[in-house]
Amino acid sequence: MPEVTLQKISVAGGTESAPPSGPALIEVKRLSLHYGATRALKEISITLPERLVTAFIGPSGCGKSTFLRCFNRMNDLIDNVRIEGVVKIGGHDIYGDDVDVIELRKRVGMVFQKSNPFPKSIYENIAYGLRLHGLKAKSELDGVIETSLRGAALWDEVKDRLHASALGLSGGQQQRLCIARAIAIKPEIILMDEPASALDPLATARIEDLILDLKRDYTIVIVTHNMQQAARISDHTAFFYLGELIEFDTTKKIFTNPTNKRTEDYVTGRFG
Repeated sequence: MPEVTLQKISVAGGTESAPPSGPALIEVKRLSLHYGATRALKEISITLPERLVTAFIGPSGCGKSTFLRCFNRMNDLIDNVRIEGVVKIGGHDIYGDDVDVIELRKRVGMVFQKSNPFPKSIYENIAYGLRLHGLKAKSELDGVIETSLRGAALWDEVKDRLHASALGLSGGQQQRLCIARAIAIKPEIILMDEPASALDPLATARIEDLILDLKRDYTIVIVTHNMQQAARISDHTAFFYLGELIEFDTTKKIFTNPTNKRTEDYVTGRFG
């Protein structure tokens, strides 16, 4: 294979060894997903280690976001979806008959492409979910809300206006509030579906810095169209094309010496 040179992409990924490089948290075996008669995902198998950032890259419509939503069963909300294969988190099949989907989504938080704060105060955006999970005492709520906002690098910007509308925040602040809301209930995994695609470069940098901080405590899986972003923040990268997982390896290897010609063509900008 010809050497791949990416003059404008500097890679933050670690060693050359194939993933996983830590304890496996998410294990997927031969997963296929059908929308009616259409197969959108084709026999995907992958193992994701804990407390690292994994990026999913690939052209639009290749199945990245659909696959991401398999980890918290968000695809259950779509009519005529059928899933085959196995998805295990912590060794437990999340599509088993005994799984409480509400508890699963508490364990696997999600941040969407478009920030979606509730039309409530900053404080109530976080308190609402906490109350649903049984935390009622104001003193406890205050503590968790402050901790969550600090964890999302937002506390210093909003501590004097906690009871103002969240809709008055900037786009980047709203997205960090959504991250604070996700981490407030202490998930193990945070899924991010293009969390910075609608943000300006400064706000994007704040989100990326936050992701690097959060991986000390959480396993993060991010869908991104921005290959510069994947190179900057992810430890491992998976390349998808037409519903298939084409290649999965350390970010450094994917961007500098991919094994598959289709991966090489995509990361060098020859297609996609």
